Amino acid sequence: MKMDKALPRCHQALLALLPSWISRPGPITAVFLAMTFSLLMYPLLRTMGLQLHSALTGSYISGSHSLAFISCPNEQIAREIARAIMEKQLAASVDILPRASTMYVWKGEIEESTEILLLIRTRTSKIKELSDYMRSAHPFEIPELISLLIDQGNPAHLKWIEESIPYD
Repeated sequence: MKMDKALPRCHQALLALLPSWISRPGPITAVFLAMTFSLLMYPLLRTMGLQLHSALTGSYISGSHSLAFISCPNEQIAREIARAIMEKQLAASVDILPRASTMYVWKGEIEESTEILLLIRTRTSKIKELSDYMRSAHPFEIPELISLLIDQGNPAHLKWIEESIPYD
């Protein structure tokens, strides 16, 4: 392969390592670069395509909303956290479920307690902000926040969740 003397040595060394069909411009190089670019951009292109399809057809994009679960030690703390989540517009709604008995391993011992469970309907994009708030406000040393993507549901309800939570 002929080296261009105007290129720095490091670039000349890299070109020497490339197969000749990549280092010489031509249709094969263009196809290779286009395929590489497409593979690298696939997640972004897919998301944009789904959003465009959703906007044009009114259909739901699977995974754009989530259900999140937070366990709280008592009803007062559950209500305080639920109210703050709603005031911060991190959710469309929060259910405060009645006491549940729980068993868990903590520091090598089996523990038993009662907890109040929060069931939160939110945008998937709000999960990190919800998690950050919960860690700062929750009394547990390691508070629980588990989220599940919503794959499908009542379109009117999913639209209501979408409209209830402002975009960032």
